[in-house]
Amino acid sequence: MKRGRPNKRLWIFVALLFAATGCASMSKPKSPGVTIGEIQGHPRDWVGKTVQLSGEVKDAYSLIFYKYFVLQDNTGEIQVVTSKPLPRKGEKLNIQGKVEEGLSIGSESRTIIREQG
Repeated sequence: MKRGRPNKRLWIFVALLFAATGCASMSKPKSPGVTIGEIQGHPRDWVGKTVQLSGEVKDAYSLIFYKYFVLQDNTGEIQVVTSKPLPRKGEKLNIQGKVEEGLSIGSESRTIIREQG
């Protein structure tokens, strides 16, 4: 064994550790504890961001290729587009999703959440 010269495997391990740490820190931060009222009050600030919401299902709808439900908290309500099975009316949910601009008609625009996971 040679003294004074670091082990090649140790250097590889350290390099991989730094690479993994750097990739983990590049993931998009989520916005915990956001209310529906905050999103609806300033939708331009939220579009494209991933958020976590809690609330109660007010209604659920299934159209041909489009499933969504209305999530309500004490600050407002928002439509949540999903590819998962629809929740029951009255069910309490914690969801994670991306804020998007939904249907726009004239000057009227809807902000929606596209559920992830």
